[in-house]
Amino acid sequence: MRKEADERRVTPSSPAGGLAKVDLNLIVALDALLTEESVTAAADRLGLSGPAMSRALGRIRRALGDPVLVRAGRHMVPTPRALAMRAEVRRVLADARSLFAPSAPCDPAALERAFTLSAHDSQVMAFGAPLLGRAAREAPGVTLRFLAEGAAGVPSLRDGALDLEIGVIDRNEPEIRVEPLTKDRMVGVARPGHPLLDGPVTLRRYAAASHLVDSRRGRLSGPVDEALAAHGLRRRVAGTAPTFASALFVIAGSDAVGLVSERIGRPAAAALGLVTFEVPLDLPALAISMAWHPRHDADNAHRWLRGIVRDTVRGTV
Repeated sequence: MRKEADERRVTPSSPAGGLAKVDLNLIVALDALLTEESVTAAADRLGLSGPAMSRALGRIRRALGDPVLVRAGRHMVPTPRALAMRAEVRRVLADARSLFAPSAPCDPAALERAFTLSAHDSQVMAFGAPLLGRAAREAPGVTLRFLAEGAAGVPSLRDGALDLEIGVIDRNEPEIRVEPLTKDRMVGVARPGHPLLDGPVTLRRYAAASHLVDSRRGRLSGPVDEALAAHGLRRRVAGTAPTFASALFVIAGSDAVGLVSERIGRPAAAALGLVTFEVPLDLPALAISMAWHPRHDADNAHRWLRGIVRDTVRGTV
């Protein structure tokens, strides 16, 4: 049996180190010592050697300016200060263990939270209803707030104003997490009876049509123009519309033609009675992803949000 460590004499003038100088692992040792009232038993409790436990007791005594445990015959007994702090030490240790314990699984039914998402309005039209429906079934206390694409962005992801961004995310910031969701392609859209649809939609006939561009920034050119230029052609852009929905209504009442994403946007176009057609160009595919800030990686509620967005977008489109 290992010999009990002798207590060291500590005077009231002994220096007590500040918190920055204290190894917080000593709280674990102090709890064991106050529970066991024995260096040997405390060492066994923590799986340490007797000398290591004795050194820990010495450091505790110096930090507290109190002997903590003193010999009384063949046993050691706690000092009055040690007795007074016993319950507090146990509480602090329990709080620390709770702090570093794995977070509990998310219970969506108990969530009371508002999530802010940014998405193109064509995507909101395609999967907004099923996403809201699933959230209502699983987490009735959750509110989903959609912002227009471009109303927020990377700075908002960074500062926490935006929880999730959904769309064509072609930025490459290292601190932003991006997960691909699905791919789509562009097709043409026009009103029924449009003259372009009277015959084959050739490159020249397509370029000669009046075009409406869906652009929140009012841009007059894009991938279509680059693809036409490769064939030595230019199109006539009659105007722009700030949102996908407004573009569809303009196209429905005019001779302008536009573009919609085949799997995400075409259902909305069909709901307005519009006709889609193949564009005689090799246009780049649309890679739809979701992006978030790493601060949300381990947030179980945010994981639930990403899960329902992932399932809903892939299931809807």
